[in-house]
Amino acid sequence: MSDEELQVNDSLDVISEIEDGAEQFLTFILGDEEYGVEILRVQEIKGWDTVTNIPNSPHYLCGVLNLRGTIVPVVDLRLRFEMAECEYTATTVIVVLNIEGETQRTVGIVVDGMSDTHNVIPSDIKPSPDFGNTIKTDYITGLVTLGDNMVMLLDIDRLLSVEAIG
Repeated sequence: MSDEELQVNDSLDVISEIEDGAEQFLTFILGDEEYGVEILRVQEIKGWDTVTNIPNSPHYLCGVLNLRGTIVPVVDLRLRFEMAECEYTATTVIVVLNIEGETQRTVGIVVDGMSDTHNVIPSDIKPSPDFGNTIKTDYITGLVTLGDNMVMLLDIDRLLSVEAIG
């Protein structure tokens, strides 16, 4: 078999995996944890760039970014999750996401680094534990084990709604 035929067969294998009901997630690192979002909601991934600060905005809203003529609010996900602030490094990226709600919007999230893309079978997704009213987890759609890691799958529409980010 030629290299070209192998590449076609590899592509067909990936397509058949997805057709078998698997959903694709993009995973990223935040602190010591790994999180995932539906890959179809990802518009692009950019290296960290300075943003324009907006006065009187919530502490986790870094500012806005001009992305090819579209003004995109940028949320530091560490601060949104009330984690310790850390310095941005060469691995820090902005993941630009399409958010659905009353209106469709584009929002960027700052994360510590990218991890990978994964095909996840919906039956492998476990519900997030119920902590009662003490810990808010309504933006976590579920948990999935990928290799040795537990990955939290995020409901970005709830997490980054207009009401949630101010």
